[in-house]
Amino acid sequence: MFRSFISSFIRLRRSFLVVMILFAFSSAVKAQLSTDFYQQSCPKLLQIVRKEVQNAIKSEMRMAASLLRLHFHDCFVNGCDASLLLDLTDGEKSAIPNVNSARGFEVIDAIKSSVESSCSGVVSCADILTIAARDSVVLSGGNSWKVLLGRRDGLVANQTGANAGLPSPFDTLDAIISKFANVGLNVTDVVSLSGAHTIGLATCRTFSNRLFNFSGTGAPDSTLDSTMATDLQNQCPTTSDGFNTAPLDRNSRDLFDNHYFQNLLTGKGLLSSDQLLFSGDAAETTSTKSLVQSYSSNSNLFLTDFANSMIKMGSISPLTGSAGEIRQNCRVLNS
Repeated sequence: MFRSFISSFIRLRRSFLVVMILFAFSSAVKAQLSTDFYQQSCPKLLQIVRKEVQNAIKSEMRMAASLLRLHFHDCFVNGCDASLLLDLTDGEKSAIPNVNSARGFEVIDAIKSSVESSCSGVVSCADILTIAARDSVVLSGGNSWKVLLGRRDGLVANQTGANAGLPSPFDTLDAIISKFANVGLNVTDVVSLSGAHTIGLATCRTFSNRLFNFSGTGAPDSTLDSTMATDLQNQCPTTSDGFNTAPLDRNSRDLFDNHYFQNLLTGKGLLSSDQLLFSGDAAETTSTKSLVQSYSSNSNLFLTDFANSMIKMGSISPLTGSAGEIRQNCRVLNS
């Protein structure tokens, strides 16, 4: 019995040390990033980015969701290093979750050009993505937060990592939670960051699996609201190419609020990965369902948790100091 006690104590101590090491690493990363990183070198940075994002959203409201998604898809692969922006034949842009799907690259180009005109060779594309994501939320009605800055741009892209690591609308809840955990994010982050689907559109190919049974008629997904299923069947017929779009947040597509979670309570989540947060049968659904219910009735709680989760996500493995580079062009490595 004494040996068993000692063995358990050693295992507990090792676990404690691992947690402390991870905490120390996370704290060190945040210490290297700061809210005033460009205060001297590019003092007008935030105003420049805000103006360009505002212009882009005025031209196309959907762009807010697209820019937010770019930051998400960048940070989940190799950390927040702008590797998604690289134009490479084997790059992340051509990974399955991004090809013919990720958009807004021209807006990032325009922001980078304006920033370079004001302070050349100073601001990374990774930081531009981070600021643009925050501004997209704010300009859509969401809360603001102070972005941590000081990232540098990566020298490699990781198509394999994008294919394997990015959450998919077809994933099980277990798989989604696992992919978030792999980059240091927890269940609260899963649910709050899923709330980004309160704005934007999705193509039929990302949710058509919920619309038709094998005979091509009735919807196979019993968790999908029947009226919504009929509307979507008409919008996404089996004869279409799958690129028609529907709002991720039915009846509230452009406002960053908690309506997305209210939809989940009534079976009106568009993607199966959305509705699983409330209607799934995995053991983890107990905790995600509770959060969905809380967010659906408390907008301030959602907006606060979302901002905190965005700060956490933006701190995933950034390159700092002398690592990486400051790209002159976000699409290509410096020569």
